[in-house]
Amino acid sequence: MNNSYESPFCTRYASKEMQYIFSADKKFSTWRRLWVALARAEMKLGLAVTAEQVEELEAHIDDIDYTKAADYEKQFRHDVMAHVHTYGDACPNAKGVIHMGATSCYVGDNTDVIIMRDAMKVVKRKLVKVISQLAAFADKYKSLPCLAYTHLQPAQLTTVGKRATLWCNELLMDLESLDFEIGRLKLLGSKGTTGTQASFMELFHGDTDKIKELERLIAEEMGFDAVVPVSGQTYSRKVDYFICSVLAGIAQSAMKFGNDIRLLQSFKEIEEPFEKTQIGSSAMAYKRNPMRDERICSLARYVMCDVLNPAFTAGTQWFERTLDDSANKRISVAEAFLGVDAILNIMLNVTDPENGLVVYEKIIRKRVMAELPFMATENIIMDCCERGGDRQELHEKIRQLSMIAGSHVKQDGLDNDLADLIAAEPMFGITREELDEIMKPENYIGRCPQQVDEFIENCVKPVLDANGVSDDVAEINV
Repeated sequence: MNNSYESPFCTRYASKEMQYIFSADKKFSTWRRLWVALARAEMKLGLAVTAEQVEELEAHIDDIDYTKAADYEKQFRHDVMAHVHTYGDACPNAKGVIHMGATSCYVGDNTDVIIMRDAMKVVKRKLVKVISQLAAFADKYKSLPCLAYTHLQPAQLTTVGKRATLWCNELLMDLESLDFEIGRLKLLGSKGTTGTQASFMELFHGDTDKIKELERLIAEEMGFDAVVPVSGQTYSRKVDYFICSVLAGIAQSAMKFGNDIRLLQSFKEIEEPFEKTQIGSSAMAYKRNPMRDERICSLARYVMCDVLNPAFTAGTQWFERTLDDSANKRISVAEAFLGVDAILNIMLNVTDPENGLVVYEKIIRKRVMAELPFMATENIIMDCCERGGDRQELHEKIRQLSMIAGSHVKQDGLDNDLADLIAAEPMFGITREELDEIMKPENYIGRCPQQVDEFIENCVKPVLDANGVSDDVAEINV
């Protein structure tokens, strides 16, 4: 039995891939990569750093002695200096050039930016796949009529596929925001203790061009085309807020999807996947609870609340920096990504084209037909007017009959018999067969099939093409 706390994100929810991105190995090996990039750039620009020293640093990027680093941190009470000394012990010839001219945020903040970039790429890949799977679902059911709701009351008809485009479109909006944040993310660079680069002015004897080239070389090696134009010691904590806000947006869209599926499962229209040996309840053996979508909603709530952390952190940074951001951001940013990763993993499962959402077409049809006589009354009136009826008299009679049919349903527990009441009324001069023809659900779905086609062609397909996603969603790797 493990007697210490373990995060549920690691034991139950997030993928190993996302967990690695926020792991100690990723963090501290990136610190070392940044120290290598700094030393290499300083060597190229004429400082007293040799190729042999750079090679020695490169050779020891991954063999991190965490026990030794922990011992050093107990001694120094400083995590960066603990790792400087640990790295130096592994690289005795290069020990004297590690971290030259840099401050702690050179490794800490640049690493945070790199980690967020890599994590956003994972989120993007999974988000694109969810969009692809939802689009396929929408296309499959674009013509299947179902009840649409306003105020959670039956309104008119839509189609199962058209409703799916609503979920999909919100995720496309999130993807657009995610792409924007990925595209504008910049490395902190080598700004020094208060962002003035004073230490590098000393090292390079006031050569501003070399200091700017130093940052360019570091950014290039770490895969960035730019560094932030100005900073204090840290990059602006608004960056964390903007990125976590995108993640919270994905959580909002996911919660909307999850709640809709939970309601539809209650109506017995659509169910999330339920495995052969899955148990829905420890007491009620018949239960088929929507636990996957409930988990989506639960995790989404956490992520949506979590965005307040970087918001407060950004607003409470004093002057060039304070350290009250550190403990908060290392938890809140990581868990925002881990939470969204878990949400998207579940959505990928629920929307899987082979083993995902189950659509019960006969139940959907039955629920439609229970309400359609009310929704069809305007069409019935128009048809009877064409036969010579008086529109106002017909309207009043249908109003009266609708009240009677509604009473039969609500008070007597009977089926909706409005069509029978209309067919039996001589004023209308219409048979039950003719009413059935008028009340075909397909007559009341407007442009739903065309809207789905247009949405997929104009909105989804360009995104999938731009991200190298084929029509066969099974080929996309998660």
